[in-house]
Amino acid sequence: MNVNQDLVSFCRDWLSAWTGNNPSELIKYYDEHAFYRDPANIHALKGHREILPYFKKLLASNPNWRWEEEELYPTTKGFIIKWKARIPVGEEEVLEYGMDIVEMKKGKIIRNEVYFDRTKIISILRKITKT
Repeated sequence: MNVNQDLVSFCRDWLSAWTGNNPSELIKYYDEHAFYRDPANIHALKGHREILPYFKKLLASNPNWRWEEEELYPTTKGFIIKWKARIPVGEEEVLEYGMDIVEMKKGKIIRNEVYFDRTKIISILRKITKT
């Protein structure tokens, strides 16, 4: 499969924006009226007014996590990306795999649905809070 180089570059830059606690940079990838859902927001967030405060809190709590593309599948509306993330949790680092379904319009994300299993992360966090 030949994936469009613009899409590859977009995904690389977008994933990179998830690291380093810079939510104002990350939100630039999203349309002003975007739809965002992840395991912590199953009812979804809509638009910059709801998404940006969440990104601020999420990135501040995880400034050192790192995201890498594993596989990229273009779709008629955007792409599906399988990713790998290294997420520091306390003294441990969780290696997590997941996927995003992304729809785009005019170079911006209009819909982003994130799927992964948070079991390992929650288990470590429970141990930390009990000590």
